Amino acid sequence: MDPVPHPVADALSYLAGEWTVRRELRDRAAGHSGWFTGRAEFRRDGTGTEWLHVEEGVLEWGGTRRQAGRTLRLTPNPDGTAEVAFLDGRPFHHLDLTGGRWIARHPCAADLYEGTFTVVSDDEWRLRWVVHGPAKDQLLSSVYRRTAP
Repeated sequence: MDPVPHPVADALSYLAGEWTVRRELRDRAAGHSGWFTGRAEFRRDGTGTEWLHVEEGVLEWGGTRRQAGRTLRLTPNPDGTAEVAFLDGRPFHHLDLTGGRWIARHPCAADLYEGTFTVVSDDEWRLRWVVHGPAKDQLLSSVYRRTAP
C-alpha cells in the first residue's frame, strides 16, 4: 500500500541535510537483484544558486560489493519546485513536492525512466524508478530517512 503523501512547500528546504538511503535494485528481465546502502546529502554547492544531491555507499550486485555513488545538481525555482540535472549539466527532470507526490519522466536513448517521489513525513521520503526499454526492465526502490542533526 502506498503511503499518504505529505505535502511540502519547498522541495529543497525539505530535502536539505543528511539522509540514510536503502535502495533495492531489480533487473526483472535478467532476474537479478541487489542493494545500495549509504548516505545522501542535499546541500548548497557554494554558488548560492544551485544545490547538490550527493550519494555515497556500498552497492551489492551479482555477488560483489563495491563503493558506489552519484551526484546530481538541483536548481531551485521561485515556486518551491526544482530542476534536477546530471553533474555535467544535462537535464534530468523537474521536481515538485508541493503535493507530496511527484512523477518524473526521463527519456534516455531508447529507455524511459519513470520516477515516483513520495514524501511520507518530515523525516522520510521514497523514490521508485521504473525503467523500460528494448533491453531494460528494471525497478529501483529507495527509502530515504533523515539522520539526526
